[in-house]
Amino acid sequence: MAQDQEQKVERTLVLLKPDALVRGFAGKIVTRFEDAALKIVGVKMKQMDAEFTRRHYFDLEERLGSEVYEFTARFMQQGPVIALVLEGFDAIATVRKIVGSTYPNEAPAGTIRGDFSHYSRGASVASGKAVANLVHASGNAEEAQQEVELWFDKDELHDYRTLAEIFTY
Repeated sequence: MAQDQEQKVERTLVLLKPDALVRGFAGKIVTRFEDAALKIVGVKMKQMDAEFTRRHYFDLEERLGSEVYEFTARFMQQGPVIALVLEGFDAIATVRKIVGSTYPNEAPAGTIRGDFSHYSRGASVASGKAVANLVHASGNAEEAQQEVELWFDKDELHDYRTLAEIFTY
């Protein structure tokens, strides 16, 4: 049984985007993850330059076009971001549920995007700006692994036990 439980523990990347920082939501957002018994195993603040942005969003231009890539790149480079590696049972799906839909106006109340933003795809197109949606969260296990490896060296990730792990797992 312990082996099955260990297989469900995942790590995922979350970025608190420049809009989250300038609006003063970093602490509130991190609290949401900790309240869900997700453990922070890595954290850093970084200003994304053009080369690093390209590495992080390596397939965005191919998937959604150059205009979307350019909006996103400008948005992500306008200020620092906080990168977190979170760990826990089904961490990837749990984080995505806490974060909410990509478009904040479609995200339900109770999610980060639903509670702290209202920006829409239409507003993005009309303004020529990226969707200000506060956070990035890895979409699946493969993406999580790639993103964690891009953002963090192995010695920047930490293993420890939280009270949530001791009492609930």
